[in-house]
Amino acid sequence: MGVCRVVLADDHVLIRHGIKKIIEEEPSYAIIGQVGDGLELLSFIKKICPDVILLDISMPNLRGMEAIGEAGKICPKVKIIMLTMHKSKQYLCHAMAAGADGYVLKEDSDSELLIAIDTVLKGNYFISPVLAKELSNEEIVACRDKKNVPADSLTPRERQILKLVAEGKTSRDIAELLSISTRTVEHHRANLLKKININNTAELIKYAIRKGYILPNG
Repeated sequence: MGVCRVVLADDHVLIRHGIKKIIEEEPSYAIIGQVGDGLELLSFIKKICPDVILLDISMPNLRGMEAIGEAGKICPKVKIIMLTMHKSKQYLCHAMAAGADGYVLKEDSDSELLIAIDTVLKGNYFISPVLAKELSNEEIVACRDKKNVPADSLTPRERQILKLVAEGKTSRDIAELLSISTRTVEHHRANLLKKININNTAELIKYAIRKGYILPNG
């Protein structure tokens, strides 16, 4: 295998610079693109498929959790490593169920990231040691097989729209971001509100925070 092509998706420029510096320490890895949110990521990889995507969970417009499955459809062979501050086993399980190959905590990225990339390129999973201590191999496999993920009746598109609505986006804004019609947005919006039995924006925001779609500080 030649140089491993890596795309970095994180909305914090300083974090991207730090990760890029770590990646550049290994001559066989190269950053071929940097993006600030999930929609930018999908647009980028439609033009060129990387070997590895380093993906943050919490990003604007389309969070990393939803971007995993979409990225996998565009580039079926790509390896996806979540690079996050979230230490929750629930986040880990959701990420693995969505199709992630690795889960690295940002605070440990200087010591774990290169190992994680090498591990997933060999066809194995990599879990940050901090979390790996709390999960058995059977539990990790169960997460990957979607046997241990809390039920969520929302479709991927409804989850995207839930996040954007909770962030204060209008239906027109969402339609432009997702390249769909305003009528389609309204249809998805009505369906998700019905499913979660919520009738106002304030409760929707609380639900989105509780489920991890947005952070408490917005």
